[in-house]
Amino acid sequence: MKIRGALLIRELVVHMPNRVGLLADIATILSNKGINIIAIYSSTEGEHAEIHLITDAQIYARETLEGAGYAVEQEEVILLELPHRPGFLRRVTESLRRHGVDIEYLYATAPAWSEKSLVVLSCDNNGKALDLLRER
Repeated sequence: MKIRGALLIRELVVHMPNRVGLLADIATILSNKGINIIAIYSSTEGEHAEIHLITDAQIYARETLEGAGYAVEQEEVILLELPHRPGFLRRVTESLRRHGVDIEYLYATAPAWSEKSLVVLSCDNNGKALDLLRER
């Protein structure tokens, strides 16, 4: 499967105690610095929150969040731009399965009015997954 828009990038990951307004605070901090959030995934488990971010200025976003007192880590992920048509995500996931690559997590968006979708995924072997998706 050949995907031209497959990139290996680092997403920002914030681990914090969960509280009301945490996402609003992070969005405000980034917005006030002119940083656009391209993709975000947030989850909670008990009292713990985990927020994954891809922005249009990752280094600046990390520095900004750290300057505001947030502990920020980076994790390697694959960013895919796929056509927004039925079956493309199936093709990606089936290709990875066929080659024994385990998807650890995935988040995506595909607005109805757009011809493209954005998919972020992390696998047990991102390098192998990227090679498979690019089919060099």
